[in-house]
Amino acid sequence: MSLFRTKPIADLQKEAGAEHGYKRTLGPISLISLGIGSVVGAGIFVQTGQAAALYGGPAIALSFIVSGIACLFAGLCYAELAAMIPVSGSAYTYTYGSLGEILAWVVGWCLILEYLFSGAAVAVSWSGATRDILNEFHLALPASLASAPLDVDPDRTIPINLGFFTFQLQTLKTTGALINIPAVFISLLLTYILYIGIKESAGFNNLMVVIKVGVLLALVGYGIYYFLGHPDTPKANWHPFIPANTGTWGEFGWSGVFRGAGAIFFAYVGFDCVSSAAQETKNPQRDLPVGLLGTLLIVSFLFISVSLVLTGMVHYSKLNVDAPFIYALQQIQAPAIFRYLIEAATLAGLTSVILVSLLGQPRIFYSMARDGLLPSYFAKIHPKYGTPHVTTWITGVSCAIIAGLFPLNLLGELISIGTLLAFALVCAGVLMLRYTQPQLPRPFKTPLVPLVPILGVITCIVQMFSLPAITWLNLIVWMAIGFAVYFGYSRKHSKLAKG
Repeated sequence: MSLFRTKPIADLQKEAGAEHGYKRTLGPISLISLGIGSVVGAGIFVQTGQAAALYGGPAIALSFIVSGIACLFAGLCYAELAAMIPVSGSAYTYTYGSLGEILAWVVGWCLILEYLFSGAAVAVSWSGATRDILNEFHLALPASLASAPLDVDPDRTIPINLGFFTFQLQTLKTTGALINIPAVFISLLLTYILYIGIKESAGFNNLMVVIKVGVLLALVGYGIYYFLGHPDTPKANWHPFIPANTGTWGEFGWSGVFRGAGAIFFAYVGFDCVSSAAQETKNPQRDLPVGLLGTLLIVSFLFISVSLVLTGMVHYSKLNVDAPFIYALQQIQAPAIFRYLIEAATLAGLTSVILVSLLGQPRIFYSMARDGLLPSYFAKIHPKYGTPHVTTWITGVSCAIIAGLFPLNLLGELISIGTLLAFALVCAGVLMLRYTQPQLPRPFKTPLVPLVPILGVITCIVQMFSLPAITWLNLIVWMAIGFAVYFGYSRKHSKLAKG
């Protein structure tokens, strides 16, 4: 049972008020900006059109509502625990205080996977977007210095039969490229910004958020202006709002709405990074719930609004393209400036997502090292800048190496499942603490307990089982490495085990 020993909530709350070297500079606006920076990325500019064309039609707006409600379950649970235990570490810390050390390690190890590989994956996307913009100005980068030297080999797979499922194990091939320089550059640049201070990092993120949110609002505004001048266009494109089912589950009809919700669910993932900055927040008991729930509210409004505008401009059947918003604007002969604005917003969105991913990872390392589960140098705070400088550079350099060598399609498979597992355990943690320690003061309370946490757990598990078998294999391999580290080092050095 020592594997399930929990860290006393009283100890965690003492750590929240103790001197730890971090600078408390973040307020509710900065936290919401961090959340928006992490959530609103290139996905909204691509996934919306593809999900509308393949699954939901104009009702993809309803899919965003369904996904937003699913994320709200987890967000309400995060808000309760973040206000009650306002220390860095996010889901790792909450699980340590509610479900035990071994499950906390699982969550921490999954968060390492989420932040590191999502940062690398988005850096690769940033490289691609930069190449596209430079090409418009006839400033093409050499292919050998702007693409991954390794890629998945579709012609060479290894069949694996584990009895309960079979799949084809992918192999890698060389592409002839040397390294993806733009992906390495943006990773190291943002690492330096994070190294010199959370205030500077938040300021840079705020700028990126203003750009992309401003462009999205301008897009919605132009859409409304266009609809007022062409009222028959949206009427025709939105009719029927929920297209008839084609006979296949998930292709239009209400089944398409829910299938579309699954396809765009991960457009919301990332709001949890708000809680990782708890010890850099001025008033965490008040500001963390505001940051978490405010992020979900704002991004839901943006996602629903732009999806309605997109499907109103162009018939949904034509939107399965790489850049649906640019395509739609071209079809209605919008001013060329909007294309450049969309490209700028995409680049800003990608930049802020990388920044927040690289911000969250070092704080997970810090929390695990503080508890003795990782070496103590992972918990060092810079005396001048007040940042976890050692782990910031470890994270940034690792991200740069991964982004410089591997392609996007390989990195994307490694992210989603670990995030969903962390969400599910946070929801379970709220249930456990309500049952075992109901007397604890809770500045924010999750409503409708146990219904909301149970729905949160169910939603996350259903999403996990919708992922392909190869993704589960990746998780199993990653967790095998994690358990080797835990039983080889962490369990022996746990401060909780030493009393």
